[in-house]
Amino acid sequence: MEDLPEVLLAEIVQRITRTSDLNSLSLVSKSLCEVEANQRAAIRLGCSLFSATETLSSLCSRFSNLSKMEINYTGETLSFFSYIDDSGLSCLANCKKLMSLTLNSVPSITSRGLLSVAIGCNSLSALHLIDCKKISSGEWLEYLGWNGSLEELVVRNCNRIRQPDLLKFGPGWMKLWKFEFESKVEIDDMLGFNDPLYDVHNPSACDFLCDNLKDLRLVHIQARSELRLCLLLEKCKALEKLCLKYVVSLTDNDMIALSHSCNNLKSISLWLMPPQYVADDNDFLYIPSVTDHSLQVLALGCPMLQSVELTFHEGTFYLPDIGLTLECVRILIQSCQILVLVLNGADFFDDEGMMVLSSSPFLETLELAVNDQVTDAGLTELVHSQKLDSLTIEGCACISPQVAQGAARSVHYSLESASRSRLSRI
Repeated sequence: MEDLPEVLLAEIVQRITRTSDLNSLSLVSKSLCEVEANQRAAIRLGCSLFSATETLSSLCSRFSNLSKMEINYTGETLSFFSYIDDSGLSCLANCKKLMSLTLNSVPSITSRGLLSVAIGCNSLSALHLIDCKKISSGEWLEYLGWNGSLEELVVRNCNRIRQPDLLKFGPGWMKLWKFEFESKVEIDDMLGFNDPLYDVHNPSACDFLCDNLKDLRLVHIQARSELRLCLLLEKCKALEKLCLKYVVSLTDNDMIALSHSCNNLKSISLWLMPPQYVADDNDFLYIPSVTDHSLQVLALGCPMLQSVELTFHEGTFYLPDIGLTLECVRILIQSCQILVLVLNGADFFDDEGMMVLSSSPFLETLELAVNDQVTDAGLTELVHSQKLDSLTIEGCACISPQVAQGAARSVHYSLESASRSRLSRI
């Protein structure tokens, strides 16, 4: 093996994909060890990482061409968390080619350690922070905004990074093509929530550009904070994929702003809050977040729309007015080439709605969950049309598995709703 040309050794190493095999291969000879180290582009570290500073330093020295690293302690016991901290993370500054970094459930890392990576890794283009309890918004965010090359930023359940803090990213917004922000807040705590930092007299608080943003996902946020949703959407000219889950104070105005600006939108997922209510002469008036008008304007303004998801919080089932009716589905089907439709907890959708879908020339995938309004009679319309490639039925007691099996080429049927189970945990 020692006599083989380095080019041939590199070709051999490139054809091996399993990490365990690569580790074993590096023990065969010194030449293979060096070649394998130069070829290794990605590495994933977990609870087996002991003496973190020394180990990370050694790994960064050996794998000089690392472009992707994930440090993931998800599901491990707290005793493992102490093995990776800011001093260990600072070793990554030596990985000059590092382009992607994921920190998942690493609570000992703080903003100081992240700043060292931001300064040292000038090629960093993707950063994922998930369940990192001690990281707050600070110099690392400002540095990446002004001096970095970040194109993908994901922040999930990092309690010390608040929605208004994202404004510190400044000019970095112009470079982003993917952004996700999720705060860990219970639905009951969000109802009636008003952001004390929201200034109604300062509508231009998020005065930045994000012309390259194509993928946007926001979960448990306040639409009327400094990072105002409608102003953000007005600037997302290239947006293709949007997911809004339980956005407080989402209104028709936000959806109208979306329809006016995001002509390239192809996919939208809306997980809607229960309607807010106000007292009026000893009675309650329910005010829905969005109405049919929103989706009508959206359908007309976003002709490239192909995938739509409408999910309603389970508390919405018992309210008299959720703001959307069957008309919104009819408008979408008639105005856009909808290929994928997901309706979760949409009690306004019934057998008449299935007739609407049966007339669609483009629909390929339908997911229907937690619905007692659609029956076998309605589903039979789709059986006759033979349009669907994929059908998912979950938690729909009035639909029998026998009828469902004939409605598409691929069918998943369950009386339990996996999607509803996932929804209740968010």
